[in-house]
Amino acid sequence: MKRVLIVIPTYNESENITKIIPEVLAKSTPEYEFNVLVVDDNSPDGTAKLVEGLGNPHVFIIKREKKNGLGTAYIVGFKYAIENGFNYVFEMDADFSHDPKYLPEFLKKMEEGNDLVVGSRYINGISVVNWPISRLFLSYFANIYTRIITGLKVKDTTAGFMCYDVNVLKDINLDNVRSNGYSFQIEMKYKYYVKKHRITEIPILFIDRRAGRSKMSKKVVYEAFFVVWKLKFKSIFGKL
Repeated sequence: MKRVLIVIPTYNESENITKIIPEVLAKSTPEYEFNVLVVDDNSPDGTAKLVEGLGNPHVFIIKREKKNGLGTAYIVGFKYAIENGFNYVFEMDADFSHDPKYLPEFLKKMEEGNDLVVGSRYINGISVVNWPISRLFLSYFANIYTRIITGLKVKDTTAGFMCYDVNVLKDINLDNVRSNGYSFQIEMKYKYYVKKHRITEIPILFIDRRAGRSKMSKKVVYEAFFVVWKLKFKSIFGKL
């Protein structure tokens, strides 16, 4: 049996977290054991207490003292997966914009020999529901911009629903990952691309959060805009 870890960063996700965890764990089969790691940034709404209250041996939690951002939360999760012998590790949001029903499809692609599988909103046109048109345009053209500068052969460079082979993830210097937010998603894909690891995409339907508030901000957008140039120059000088 292969062990799968779903890393879910949280900040004020009390409305969603106890709903999504059972749906993830229900995907376990004789071939795959699903587990959830919640990385909580001291949510004032009691998200961490709700997770602890589940009392499930397949649910783990790391509580951080303050809001340190999406990227650093995933790095904590990746290191946990490596240190605890998991075979695959996922990035996944708590708000159901990433539907657990796709999890088996990711694993099917992993078993075909891929190193990173990306849940793509743009591989078959545009598959996004409930976004304002301004945010959709921003996301869509940001992906075109990123692909032009970096050369990434990925349609959805800012996607945050992904599955990694843990053995291949060990090849990435996680302590050297500096980005947060959407730029973190770009940086991880670009590192895989530069190292010539095998990346593939599967189509997903992205439906904006059912409950809670979006963490999108102008700072996140600006960081993603400039980080692609930093990554490009670092790769040119062999410092990626």
